[in-house]
Amino acid sequence: MKTRLIIVRHAEAEGNTKRVFNGWTDAPLTEKGRMQARKVAERLKDEHIDVIYSSSLKRAIHTAGYISDLKSLPIIRTDKLKEIDGGDWEGQNWDIIPDLWPEQNRTWEHEPHKHQMPNGESMTAFQERLISEIEYIIKNNEGRDICIVTHGTAIRALLCYFEGCDLEQMLNVSWHDNTSVTIIDHEDGKYSIVLEGDASHLGRELSTIQNQEWWERYQAELKKRRNKN
Repeated sequence: MKTRLIIVRHAEAEGNTKRVFNGWTDAPLTEKGRMQARKVAERLKDEHIDVIYSSSLKRAIHTAGYISDLKSLPIIRTDKLKEIDGGDWEGQNWDIIPDLWPEQNRTWEHEPHKHQMPNGESMTAFQERLISEIEYIIKNNEGRDICIVTHGTAIRALLCYFEGCDLEQMLNVSWHDNTSVTIIDHEDGKYSIVLEGDASHLGRELSTIQNQEWWERYQAELKKRRNKN
């Protein structure tokens, strides 16, 4: 029996525009974020959805709210779909993290499987938390179409699992835009990726990452890394 996961990254929040680390920090959506959330809800209007799950953080719940209103479905909130707990990184500007935590920044950038947030969560424990919750959700909704609203790092960690890759390979999984849609089918114990990180409903103007300075540099680095492998 096929179960479908429609995974949505939350809409743009204050941490995305200020370029500060927001893991468990509960930042609200920006004005653009609310526009993005409306767009993704409209996109999913004709997509069959039986149930909606969301990270319990405000930016995810608010995004899920637009989908919930359009579909007339309640939101099931869960702490286990929250972003990674950044510990001491919470609220810190990305520009100063390499100076304050050089070793943790190195593992974040180059060895995610070894990464441990200072006074926070390790990437391994984070991924295990997410996998456990996804498997629980599937077990309790077998054969249904499930919308899941969660976070950027969470989606990358889950894509490693869905693709059957080691967490070390997370480096080759791209960051996806706010309100991007990823569709995964689960059948006979196997996952297959139907759609990954699509944010065509936004266009350039409403995109978050396409309008940020770091994006082009990141895309070039990702392409180089993938070509090596």
